[in-house]
This record gives sequence, C-alpha cells and structure tokens, in this order.
Amino acid sequence: MRVIAGVHKGRILETPTWDGLRPTSDRLRETLFNVLAPRVADARVLDVYAGTGALGIEALSRGAAHVTFVEADRRAQALIEANLGRCRIESGYAIIRAPAGRAFETLRRSASFTAFDIVLLDPPYEMPADVALAGVDSLVAKDGVIVLEHAKRTVVPSEIDSLVCTRRLVSGDSALAFYACRP
Repeated sequence: MRVIAGVHKGRILETPTWDGLRPTSDRLRETLFNVLAPRVADARVLDVYAGTGALGIEALSRGAAHVTFVEADRRAQALIEANLGRCRIESGYAIIRAPAGRAFETLRRSASFTAFDIVLLDPPYEMPADVALAGVDSLVAKDGVIVLEHAKRTVVPSEIDSLVCTRRLVSGDSALAFYACRP
C-alpha cells in the first residue's frame, strides 16, 4: 500500500498485522481521489473508520488543509500514527480514538467546530449503510461531499437525513457512494 499522488507520492504505508481491518486498495483510492481532485486543495477532511489512515494521508498529500482521523481501535490508531510518521507529516491533523457516533457528538459540541468539506467513511462492510451515515450530515459543509465505501453487493440509501446520493462507482468487490446535502 502506498500514497498515490501529491507531495508524499510513493511513500509505502504499513498495513495491519491483525485480522478485521480492510485497507482501501490503491486502485480504489486512486479512483476516489480522481473524483475528489477539484475539492481536496485546502479542504477540511474527516476520515472515519480510518484504519491505516491511508485515505486521510492521501488527502494531506494532495493538499488538504486538515484531516481529522476517527478510529476506535488502539492498534489502528497506532498504525495511523506510524503511517503519518513514515510520511513525515507532523501537523495538519488530529486523531480521535472513539466510536464514530461518539466522535461525531464530540466534534459537534466542540467550541472550535468547523464543518468538513469532505467526509470519508470506510466502515466494516457488514455495517449497514444507514448506520454508518447516521448523524454525519451535521458535520459536513453545505457544499461538501460525503463518500461511503461499501461492499458492491450492499444496497445504499438514495436519501438519508438531509443527504442525497449523487453518484455511485464500483471497483472490484467495493463501491463508493457519494452524498451531498439537500439544498
């Protein structure tokens, strides 16, 4: 696994040594960031179910202003920190170790909360899409985008809360569903 593009292009990222973590493939990350390219520069990004941190690190490499990583597993949090270190990224990020729902609430209640331009959700594939998306609409900027990675076979809602699915891309056994806030 490596950083695809940007200032950290080619850096090798560590992968998990335990079962239960499914890193986003290089190919799917490349597809994702080809779509997001016009939005990434100077963006505030939220990487939820961050795992290895590859999505957020890719965003930082491509010019995102700040990435907040959300990961509940201590081992994965250490892996994110190791991968940030491998890329020599020392600022422009925060790591929250909490389940997604609790992290969302913490972020919303923060006195310094600013909405995110891009929200990346890569939950376990067995998690229902509506559960993964619950409450995230309150964290995204009005013109922001939410991307849900999911198994190709999973049916995702066309609308949930104030979100509308605007696009779906399939790559291998995985898919990306893009959501925007209703006007």
